[in-house]
Order: sequence, then C-alpha cells, then structure tokens
Amino acid sequence: MYHSKIAGLGFYVPSNVVTNDDLSKIMETNDEWIQERTGIKERRHIIKGEDTTTTMGVKAAEIAIQRAGIAKEDIDFVVFATLSPDYYFPGPGVLVQRDLGLRTVGAIDIRNQCSGFVYGLSVADQYIKTGMYKNVLVIGSEVHSSGLDMTTRGRGVSVIFGDGAGAAVLSREEDLTKGILSTHLHSEGQHAEELSLIAPGMGGRWVNDILADNDPNDESYFPYMNGQFVFKNAVVRFAEVINEGLQANNLEVSDIDMLIPHQANLRISQFIQNKFKLSDDQVFNNIQKYGNTTAASIPIALTEAWEQGKIKSGDTVVLAAFGSGFTWASAIIKW
Repeated sequence: MYHSKIAGLGFYVPSNVVTNDDLSKIMETNDEWIQERTGIKERRHIIKGEDTTTTMGVKAAEIAIQRAGIAKEDIDFVVFATLSPDYYFPGPGVLVQRDLGLRTVGAIDIRNQCSGFVYGLSVADQYIKTGMYKNVLVIGSEVHSSGLDMTTRGRGVSVIFGDGAGAAVLSREEDLTKGILSTHLHSEGQHAEELSLIAPGMGGRWVNDILADNDPNDESYFPYMNGQFVFKNAVVRFAEVINEGLQANNLEVSDIDMLIPHQANLRISQFIQNKFKLSDDQVFNNIQKYGNTTAASIPIALTEAWEQGKIKSGDTVVLAAFGSGFTWASAIIKW
C-alpha cells in the first residue's frame, strides 16, 4: 500500500479580464452590489477561438508535469473534472491525452461540478494507493462564459462565474505519514435541481426540442441557482466534511495550516473561517480575482497558495468543496 502525494501543480486563466464595471455596461448591476454579495471584483472570460476547456486544461497540465519533474511519458492515467466539456461527447480526458501527446493511457471524466476536483483527487488516490498507477494527472477546467445569460435576467448567476483551469500530478509516496491522508465524498441528489442546467438533456429538453420551440424566453439551457438555499446547505456541509476529515485522522482544527475551500462565494468562505476560528493566514481565497471557476477553483487556489509560499513541507492542508448535485467533499493532505 502506498500514499499519493501532489508532486506538481499548475494553473492557467485567460488573459481577458472582465470587471464588475464591465458587466454593469451590459446588465443592470454594479460593483458594490456584486462585491457585497459575492466578494468578486473581476473574473476571466475566454476569447472564443483562443481557449477551450480542453486547451486550458492542457496548459495547466503542462506546468504541473514540468514542476513534478517527470516526463509526459511517465503519466499513467488522466482524470478530468468539468461541467463544461468541449463536446457533449467525447469528454475532455481523451482530448488531453491526445493534445499532450501521451501514450495510450486511460482517461476518465468526472461530472461533480464544484466538488469535481476533490472527487478526481480521490479517484487518482485510490489508483495510486493500490499500486495500479504511479503518476496520475488530475485536471479541473471550466468555460462558463460561453453558456451564461449575460443580460439583466441572468445577472444573479452570470456575475459569479469565471473561466480557468488547474492541474495536479499525483505520484506514489512510500512514506505513509505524507501525502493524501484521506478523502471524504458525499451527495444528496434530492436537491439536484436547485443548482442545475437542465437543457439540453436526454431526460427532458434535447436540442431538437429547443430548436422546434424557438422560444426566446426558454431559460432551460442557462444555469439556474436557488442562491439562498445553496448558501444555507453549503455552510452546513462544508463544516461537516471538514470535521469528518479531521476526525478520521485524529486532528484538531488547530492542526490546519491551510484550508483551501472551493471558491463559490467569499461570504461562504468567511462564514466557515469564522466558524472554525481560523486566521487569515490559515485560509486562502482568490475568488476576488477569478470568480467561481467550479472544478477549477480548488486547483487554481491551491497552486497560487503554493506559489506564494503559503504551503510548506510538513503542513496539513485541507481541501473542501460543495456544489451542484448536491455534492460535497474534502481531502486531508500532509504536504
């Protein structure tokens, strides 16, 4: 039995910065309103034709592989987390395998939205623990901007989300006191429609239905979020899954050196920070710059925190996420 360690990290965001003032020019909103409710000041949107979910994932992965000190040929498996694939099918995992020029390794896609990257880490961790693979590439990448209702009608959702990608190389670790100590995964599908994008979908409105109706008021192909309900559930589940991870490893809150929460809303992160009585040095947030990048938010934040020297060897790092599904997850890592 082995542990898996994060051997390399990387992230990529588009160069196109979209500020709250930029959004106020195309919908009825303003900087004060957005910052008060979400903490977001700006986000990145792709320039169509320059970036996709896959190409951003590839760029983040190349950095992570280089930092891991391995060759692309050493990658044994690819796990790609996203809600915004380039194609309905095939998924982006195989596109990354192709575009990185990897040998014919396996590739799977994770569809757990905001919790996707932590779910992906858990999958990769199991493969490495059992000895099946030595190096697994885990990517979280999202393009939201192309699928948002960028009008006043959609402002409650559209101001929140941004585009970007993050990646990690998980490698075999023989020292069982280091690496990923445990992961904890949950779901509660009874609330699935409270944060969802319904169409196109085989179970309801497919492309031919949308085209046949040609209804300009049809909002089923834009994201829907019951914001207050999501917030109330998020703060409860975040706390539960963090405590679950700590208890599984006989750790106390005081043992946390760095908490990287999914960047859903700065107010959620601040609520959890206050609940656990953590200092600003123990929690990393960057939603102010990038918005909510769903499956990409944790690897982007984790990479930035590491690049800034906020995560050091021997630190206990906690990752936690909650999102559409409803799904939530945590990972406890000894760096």
